[in-house]
Amino acid sequence: MIGTCVDTAALHLQADKVVAIPTETVYGLAGNALSEKALATIFQVKNRPQFDPLIVHIADTAQVSRYATDFPEKAQQLAAEFWPGPLTLLLPKNNIIPDLCTSGLSRVALRIPNHPLALKLLKKLSFPLAAPSANPFGYISPTTAQHVADQLGDKISYILDGGACQVGLESTIVGFEADEAVVYRKGGLSIEAIEAVIGKVRVMQHSTSQPAAPGMLKSHYAPRIPLMLGNLDELLKQAHPQQIGILSFRKKYIQLPDSQQIVLSETGNYAEAAQRLFAALRYLDSLPIRIIFAELLPEEDLGRAINDRLRRAAAVR
Repeated sequence: MIGTCVDTAALHLQADKVVAIPTETVYGLAGNALSEKALATIFQVKNRPQFDPLIVHIADTAQVSRYATDFPEKAQQLAAEFWPGPLTLLLPKNNIIPDLCTSGLSRVALRIPNHPLALKLLKKLSFPLAAPSANPFGYISPTTAQHVADQLGDKISYILDGGACQVGLESTIVGFEADEAVVYRKGGLSIEAIEAVIGKVRVMQHSTSQPAAPGMLKSHYAPRIPLMLGNLDELLKQAHPQQIGILSFRKKYIQLPDSQQIVLSETGNYAEAAQRLFAALRYLDSLPIRIIFAELLPEEDLGRAINDRLRRAAAVR
């Protein structure tokens, strides 16, 4: 059931059930982060491997000390600047966080979502929420309540509808090794914005085995129709127009009808492109076509995170 009642969502969560919740990044499949029963349900509903850890959502910065044993100075600076927002901090975990939540790793991923309904819900609860994206594991992340209903509607009891997500990409994950800040996942907060606050950071590549943080697997965010990256003018020569869907950054292609192509941002706005990315992939994946051709964006600003998602959507599974 889709609805807008925070109290209803809270009742389900207090009963150890899972619900879908809106955030500014994507919709999350939420459950009590301190309950192994709720955590197990999240993994089961998503068909998510238990070696891929979950992000824990909290209501305010004061709660960090409950769930993490250390809050480094650089982490505090980032939290002060970007929380609530699309930033996840990877910190040494307190034992109150079950190992199932962190896949047995010693660090927990914490963030404060920047969405009024999510924050209202978190403030009603006596526990934090583990909330990976509310979709089957590996598929395109949901950015509307209807996306969730289309994929998981028969598996969860409630979807809290908070409208379309404003950022549209998962959070950027930052951890700390000694005094060095490390970006484990590119996301809705740009590297440039982070470095403007704490200086130079190291950026990790994705993981193909046990990831060090949530969302690091090589193949992820993928449509069912094969996706190929490259120069769109060249790729268009490889298949009949009726078999093709196009995902471009700024340009339309006269070889294809408008219904078979999505332009992420005609003005070249990275935030607009990020907000539209997952909905565009879902739309193209619904068409009677055989392949989706897409191009990479410039490697700057949120273009880096968009390219990360496109590369993983195109990865061989």
